[in-house]
Amino acid sequence: MATYAVIMAGGIGSRFWPASRKARPKQFLNVFGDATLIQNTVARLQGLVPPERCLIVTHERYVQQTKEQLPAVPEENILAEPISRNTAPCIAYAGAKLQARDKDATMIVLPADHMIQNVQRFHETLHVAIEAAQAPETLVTIGIQPTHPATGYGYIQYDGPSIDEAALDAYPVRTFAEKPDVATAERFIDSGDFLWNSGMFIWRADTIMEQLHTHLPKAYEAFQPVREAADTPEEQEVLHTAFQESPRISIDYGVMERADTVRVVPGDFGWSDVGDWRAVYELRDKDEHGNALEGQVIVHDSSRNYVQSDDDRLVVLVGMHDTVVVETDDALLVCKRESTQQVKNVVEYLHAHQLDEYT
Repeated sequence: MATYAVIMAGGIGSRFWPASRKARPKQFLNVFGDATLIQNTVARLQGLVPPERCLIVTHERYVQQTKEQLPAVPEENILAEPISRNTAPCIAYAGAKLQARDKDATMIVLPADHMIQNVQRFHETLHVAIEAAQAPETLVTIGIQPTHPATGYGYIQYDGPSIDEAALDAYPVRTFAEKPDVATAERFIDSGDFLWNSGMFIWRADTIMEQLHTHLPKAYEAFQPVREAADTPEEQEVLHTAFQESPRISIDYGVMERADTVRVVPGDFGWSDVGDWRAVYELRDKDEHGNALEGQVIVHDSSRNYVQSDDDRLVVLVGMHDTVVVETDDALLVCKRESTQQVKNVVEYLHAHQLDEYT
């Protein structure tokens, strides 16, 4: 039984505007340190999944960047989506390819843009999930132990001991909950049996394809020709048809919330989905006034700000608090730190008003 990693790297990271653009999205950015987010995702799998068993699913426009950033990953393992159709078609594509290559494959499905601080604990958690995923019809996800009543994450309720007492094990999932308001999130935390939904999944390739057949038959049927044509000259032609015919839906809505045999492994390994600039601020080192500063920046009578300047222009903040300032060569973002989730609305506005040179 071989384990493969399927890394989803097709998004554009609109909440990371103006640094993240269509031409160079979030996963290819050096957000922390010298390596990019996607490079870190592959690197932290060392010792568990080698690069030759890593599959990168990305939009066809990002294939060349992916090759350049991940030279150890074989070219045939970079799977190019002709159009973006959310995570269910992405996973159906990878599952069909793996079924053609290895009928006993187990898949670890990971987003390309997460940060994980305790890699050893991450590996221990994945080992438990991989073992649990060998049971018939079983789908496994990783839930993150909450540190605060976050409203930017979905939640997973599970059957088992409270989070403080839970062992590293796979527990039955009771329900999935959408992103809550603050009061609901506080109730979730107080109950002791809710975890953050990390978007990481572990299952056998044949299991997820069977579950797609049951719950998303159109997606399953669309990608069967891809399985039959995998690694042949006909693959690209049938691939375009598969993505056009597959519904645009996430694997969470399409399968996980409908399946009967879903388990969750609680994870506590210093995780962040680095979902917006607020998350970057929280992970950065700060001065004595709570400011996280990068570039040529001076602050006066200012606290708890995040400032990032990519060039030599001097940025000065006076009397500013709880603010995000991100500067690139052609755009400047200024917003309250608590409003960074709304940055995606700016990108939608730019698209709607044909300002595509800024997206």
